[in-house]
Amino acid sequence: MAVLSIISRTASRRGVRALGVASASLALAVGAAGNALACDISEFSAAAKCEGDKGVITVTDVDPAGIPATVTVYLQNNGADAKKVGEQVVKGSREGTTITFAEDWQPNAEYRIHVKAADYVDEDIKPNLVTPATACGTQDTASPTPTPTPSETSSAPSGETGTPVPSPSTPSAPAGSASESTAPAGGAGNAPSAAAGESNLAETGANSNTGLIVGIAAALVVVGGAAVFLGLRRRGANGSR
Repeated sequence: MAVLSIISRTASRRGVRALGVASASLALAVGAAGNALACDISEFSAAAKCEGDKGVITVTDVDPAGIPATVTVYLQNNGADAKKVGEQVVKGSREGTTITFAEDWQPNAEYRIHVKAADYVDEDIKPNLVTPATACGTQDTASPTPTPTPSETSSAPSGETGTPVPSPSTPSAPAGSASESTAPAGGAGNAPSAAAGESNLAETGANSNTGLIVGIAAALVVVGGAAVFLGLRRRGANGSR
């Protein structure tokens, strides 16, 4: 009996120890799981974006536990804080919660973003945020006017191509050269101009061969008619015989 009592006591002690070890292991597992679900700096991200012609800085929190975190944005200059842009509280979610800071940032500017969430996070998002090389609103500048093609230039009227057109009232040559190029008035009055006479006859048709051609055509018509008439008479005479 004494031996059985000793054995049962030893088994009880071992069972208690095993239960204690199991409880401790469970506590460690729960603690590790809690820490895994807690807020972490890796769950925060930042970006420099444009809203219209103005720049903004956005911070997104994807903490599924939804622990409130305070986000502070600083503009950097030579590795030091030049100014505090703003501070907001964000409560993360599995889908992601985004907050926006109005900041008309300059190209290639650097910003430090600090996150503090209770006893879980108290550090900066690494690396620091560097803005794009192009400022907001520069893509809305007016495009240059296209240069007209040679075909468009040649088809345009001479008055619209930019080449000055001399006025009809403006003499094209000095008065002295005009007197030298024209014939003397006396010579032009003494002899009639042959070219002028020919042009008048061409307009009236007096010197043309129209009458001769018409006469020959009429004669041919008469001769042809007489031949047809004689042929018909011969056929009629032969038919009567």
